[in-house]
Amino acid sequence: MHSNRRDFLRKSLAAALAGAGAFSALGNLRIVAAAANQPRYRFGDYKALVCIFLSGGNDSINSIVPYSTAQYADYLRSRNGLASAGGLALGQSAVQAQSLDALANVPGLPGGLPGDGGSYGLHPSLAPLRTLFNTEKMAVVANVGTLLQPTTQAQYQAGSVPLPPQLFSHDDQSISWQTGRPDDANADGWGGRIADLMYSANAGAGPMSISLANENRFLRAAVINPYAMDASGVDRMSFLGDGSESWIMGDNPGGAAAYRALIAEGTQAHVLERAYAQASGSAIDNYEIVGAALDAAPPLTTVFPDSDLGAQLAMVARLIGVRAALGMSRQVFFVSTGDYDSHDGQIANQGDNLAQLAAAMAAFHAATGELGVANDVTAFTASDFGRSLAVNGDGTDHGWGGHHFVLGGAVRGRRFYGRMPSLAQNTKKNPLANPDDTGYGQIIPTTSVDQYAATLASWFGVTAGDLADIFPNLHRFDATNLRFLG
Repeated sequence: MHSNRRDFLRKSLAAALAGAGAFSALGNLRIVAAAANQPRYRFGDYKALVCIFLSGGNDSINSIVPYSTAQYADYLRSRNGLASAGGLALGQSAVQAQSLDALANVPGLPGGLPGDGGSYGLHPSLAPLRTLFNTEKMAVVANVGTLLQPTTQAQYQAGSVPLPPQLFSHDDQSISWQTGRPDDANADGWGGRIADLMYSANAGAGPMSISLANENRFLRAAVINPYAMDASGVDRMSFLGDGSESWIMGDNPGGAAAYRALIAEGTQAHVLERAYAQASGSAIDNYEIVGAALDAAPPLTTVFPDSDLGAQLAMVARLIGVRAALGMSRQVFFVSTGDYDSHDGQIANQGDNLAQLAAAMAAFHAATGELGVANDVTAFTASDFGRSLAVNGDGTDHGWGGHHFVLGGAVRGRRFYGRMPSLAQNTKKNPLANPDDTGYGQIIPTTSVDQYAATLASWFGVTAGDLADIFPNLHRFDATNLRFLG
C-alpha cells in the first residue's frame, strides 16, 4: 500500500508522538529512558496479546443474557422499555438456544458457574462464540469497569469514595480503559507500559507493538514507538520509490537519498525537527522490516469474514505468522471496531455488530490454530463502558460496568469470572431497588480494569513487582490475578 508523504508522516507522527511520553518524544530523554531500562526479561517462548476494542460502548447486558426464570424475569422488566418502542429484551428461547454450558466451580480456583445461580446464553448473533466457550477456549469476565477502588451503591450515592473522572464520557472512559489509570489522564497505555518493559527481550529490530486501528492510547509508551499500519498492508512513502524493493533502490533514488540525509540522526537543531525525523525514520525502518517479512510469508488458508474487523484480525494473524522473521518473542496488538454507541436502533445495529465480532474472533482463533500458536495468543475485548440497564426507547444510554470475552488456548475457558450483577428494575417507589445500580441506570463494576489487565499482563510474563508499577491502584483490590489464564 502506498501513501503520499503528507499521509505517511501524519500516521507516523501520530503513532510516534502519541506513543511516547511528552518529554522523551520531543528530546533526548528517550535515550536516557532506554538506557535506564536495562534488559530484565528474557523468554524462550512466544506470546501475543490482542486487544479488540469495541468503540462506543457495547451493551453487554444484551450480549450475555440470562434465560433462567428468576433472572430472565428481572431482565425482561428492566429491558421491556417503552411499550410503543417494543423494548430491547431478547426472547428467552432465543437466548437459551445459545446457552453457555459453564463448568462447575473447582475448590480453590476462581471461575465456574455464574455466581448468581442463573443460566446464561449469548445474543443469537454471537453464535460462533458459543462453540468457543463451550469447548473451553473462551471465558466471560463479568462486570468489568474503571474503578479507583471497590465501590458500592451506598458509597456512590454518598460520594464517599473517589470515582474515575468523567464517568460515562466516551473519550475519558476510553482513555481510562486503555491506560488503566483513571487517576492520570496523561498516562501511557497499559499495553505500551508492558512493551516498554519487554521490548529488549525481542531479538529483532521490528516493532513489538502494532496497531491496525491508527493511533490509540493503549499502545502509547515512554520508550518505544508503536507502529500503526493498515489492515491491507504496510504504508510506504510513495515518493521514495514504488515499494517493490528497498526504499533506496526505488524509482527516485536521488530524492530518497536526500530525504534520508535530512532525517539522519544528529543533523537536526530543533527538538521538534528531531522528533519529526525520528518518527519518520522509525516508520521507514518498520515498514521495510515488516513489509519484507509479510511479502515472503505463505498465505493463510483460514478464511476471514469480509469486514473491517475481519481484515484487521487477518493482518494480526499474518504478523504473528512472521514472528520468527521479525525476531519476536513478545508482541502486542490493537484492533478496533466502532458503531457500538447504541442510543437508538439498537436491536438491528447491535445484531450486525456482534455478528461481525463473533465471525472475526472465531476466524482469528482458527488462524492461531493453523499457525500452531493457539496456546500462545490471547485475544480479549475492551470497550468505553457498558450500557445502561434501563432503556431509552429503542436504545440504551452510556453505562459503566460491562462483560468481556477472553479467547485463546491458554484461557481457563467455559467459565464465568467475577460476579454477574443484578438486573432488577429500579422503580419510582424504590429507585435503589437494584444494589448493583448507581440509582440512575448504570451498573457499578465489581471487577476493575486493573484486575482484568493485570491478569493478562501476568500471563504475558510481567513480574509481580512490575505489575505494581504498571497498575498502581491494583493493591486496592482483593484479587490481583483473576486466574482466567492458565
